[in-house]
Amino acid sequence: MNKQEKNYNLQLVIRESYFVKSIFDSVSKRCSKEITESYSTSFSLATRMLSSEIRQDIYNIYGFVRLADEIVDSFHDYDKMTLLDRFEDDLAYALTEKISTNPVLNAFQETVHRYEIDKEFIDAFMQSMRWDLSKKVYQTDEEYKRYIYGSADVVGLMCLRVFVKGDRKLFNELKSSAMALGSAFQKVNFLRDLKNDYEQLERSYFPNVNLRELDEASKQKIINEIEADFHKGLSGIFKLPDSAKFGVYTAYKYYLRLLKKLKRLPSVEIKNKRIRVANIQKVDVLARSYVRYRFNIL
Repeated sequence: MNKQEKNYNLQLVIRESYFVKSIFDSVSKRCSKEITESYSTSFSLATRMLSSEIRQDIYNIYGFVRLADEIVDSFHDYDKMTLLDRFEDDLAYALTEKISTNPVLNAFQETVHRYEIDKEFIDAFMQSMRWDLSKKVYQTDEEYKRYIYGSADVVGLMCLRVFVKGDRKLFNELKSSAMALGSAFQKVNFLRDLKNDYEQLERSYFPNVNLRELDEASKQKIINEIEADFHKGLSGIFKLPDSAKFGVYTAYKYYLRLLKKLKRLPSVEIKNKRIRVANIQKVDVLARSYVRYRFNIL
């Protein structure tokens, strides 16, 4: 075999190796999309409203945060701390080597590197997951805000990196509103999941609130806080690129609908059941959001 033939064969091997890796990358992305659609109909609906050029990257981010969240919230028959330790080790390897045999982490690392997502955001998120395994009650506003930052604000910032496609100036301009929107979404989730968090996971996120005897005044205080976050978050949605604006606005309107439902319900009902928005109402939110977006009346 002459030198030219050897070079040709080497090129074939390289091409075949790249092709096989591309299949795994494609499967990894499908896993993240499947996780999004299986775990959250509302978030997946909003994600479908994003431009196709950024949609997969949001699936990749959601797949990552959902998998970590499932470890600390759902795997009750297993050693959660060991599972989280292994997950974080695999995450570190994926971010360093730009590959993982865990499909979700493989898809996530691709998005992290493409948009230069800050490692600090990822570290803060993982720290909040660890607190879910060791901390049950958040007694001060400082503890509460630190948890919200790690569990929600930084997820909003990861998504914002994708939305602005590397525009550092726009990212810095929208950073505070993205954090506020992430906070609002998370606090709505806390309120709607109050029964499960308190009774099954024994967690109490809201400081200075007796969840066993949640009264209307305490509920209203929480709602006022969420509404302030929504107001700040909405101002940033208007400034997002068109590729992201409709999808984020749809998510905003869905959570706003959920908050309005929580606002109408007596506190005793919130304590006793998980509050949902029916699928037909989600479709209504989507339709109304589209009309407002289409006619530029956001």
